[in-house]
Amino acid sequence: MTIPPAAIDALRSLVGDQWVRSSGAALETYASDGLPTHHSCPGAVVIPGNAAQIVGVLRVLEQHAVPFVARGAGTGLSGGALATEDAVLVALTRLTHILEVDPANRRAVVEPGVINAQLSAATERFGLHYAPDPSSQSVCTLGGNVAENAGGPHCLKYGVTGNHILQLEVALPNGELATLGSPGGEPWGPDLVGLFVGSEGMFGIATKITVKLTPLPRAVRTLLADFSSLRTAGEAVTAMISSGIVPAALEMMDQKCVTAVEASIYRAGYPTDASAVLIVEVDGMTEAAVAEETRQVESILQSSGARTVTKASDPKQRARLWQGRKKAFGAMGRIDSDLSVQDAVVPRTLLPDILEQISRIGIEHGLSVCNVFHAGDGNLHPNIAFNGKDPVIRGRVERASNAIMHLCVEGGGTITGEHGVGLDKRHLMPLIFDPDTLGLMRRIRRAFDPDERANPGKVLPAHSCRERRTDHSNPRRDSTMDLEHHRPRHPHRNPALNDD
Repeated sequence: MTIPPAAIDALRSLVGDQWVRSSGAALETYASDGLPTHHSCPGAVVIPGNAAQIVGVLRVLEQHAVPFVARGAGTGLSGGALATEDAVLVALTRLTHILEVDPANRRAVVEPGVINAQLSAATERFGLHYAPDPSSQSVCTLGGNVAENAGGPHCLKYGVTGNHILQLEVALPNGELATLGSPGGEPWGPDLVGLFVGSEGMFGIATKITVKLTPLPRAVRTLLADFSSLRTAGEAVTAMISSGIVPAALEMMDQKCVTAVEASIYRAGYPTDASAVLIVEVDGMTEAAVAEETRQVESILQSSGARTVTKASDPKQRARLWQGRKKAFGAMGRIDSDLSVQDAVVPRTLLPDILEQISRIGIEHGLSVCNVFHAGDGNLHPNIAFNGKDPVIRGRVERASNAIMHLCVEGGGTITGEHGVGLDKRHLMPLIFDPDTLGLMRRIRRAFDPDERANPGKVLPAHSCRERRTDHSNPRRDSTMDLEHHRPRHPHRNPALNDD
């Protein structure tokens, strides 16, 4: 135990003995997130029950100079919610209240532990829903969505988490409460909400979240198209977007992924002999408009080489098609004991070439790569099933993942579209950001967290940093960064930091 016993005692007094965990078995529960390639046990876990207790916890940790990591449901895919033995993990799973639903103003106020899908279930009777829909929406929390700027299949039309957050109440690392934004989302002054969303837990903890609610579409059509090659499917995506049509969702799965889904309890009726399938969803507020757009989408798919195009006949079949897509990661988990889920973005026009090269990378490293991803915005998710107990195979997975990231950056893309940087990709940050930009990021972080105790060791590539101090009386004032070992290929490109 490297955390001062006095700090543990103070936490127990604050939240109750049963909500502080410090034994080995209990800590092991929090040693991984959704990405099995990283493992780290925290020194202790505290589970506050309300915003006041979060504030109290952070004040105790400030007093004892203890680092901390906030954690929602632990469904993240970047190692971002892991803590080391010298840090306290703050689990937010008890803060599950929907505090207010305001149908007239189309907004809701929630605590950070509210499950994503539960909010839409609670607002459906008002004809409203919360649009961002990560694949893990049945279990992931809105606090985690805010930290990662989560996306999902329908972000193609509706946008990611940051487009739907109006106001945040946040507990800063020193225990102070601050309100960012406004209930109506008015852009007064600097966009601090936009800065906080996607900051991956390095600025503090969101204790109250005001979200924008979106009217439920009155008409929805979901289509399944299958193709004889990945290249043809990728070209169909480009043809679709080039036509000016922006579907609500445009998702792709390759044959390996389809086979895994169809062999699982999530089978959706996808044709297993297809090299790739596309799920295309069109929605809107009038039947006539949606019917016409569906006709255009079907025509584009057929003229682009689709073997068949099938429309879901009823809501039950539509839900089945989407279950297969959203549970694909779970289905692929049956292939082997571990699954590395990667995340990168490339220009849509390069999808056919990039997918072929990713396949070659898998072959070169003796690995099987499955692809399921948001084709409409070029957000790739290459998945590698492997035996994590074999260190040789783990090394091959790491090298293949790095090769895929380099390939995407060289193609004009970036290292993450929604899963975030976390621990997994911080060594890749110099590929896309120059030293001055990374230094600026660190100075912004220190504006919120001068001691860098909030989610330490994440996002910023500390291994390549050397600080030059200009004020020796205060080592955190006026510092600059000198990152020498890497030069970026695209120094001004920003990755979107968010979770699927």
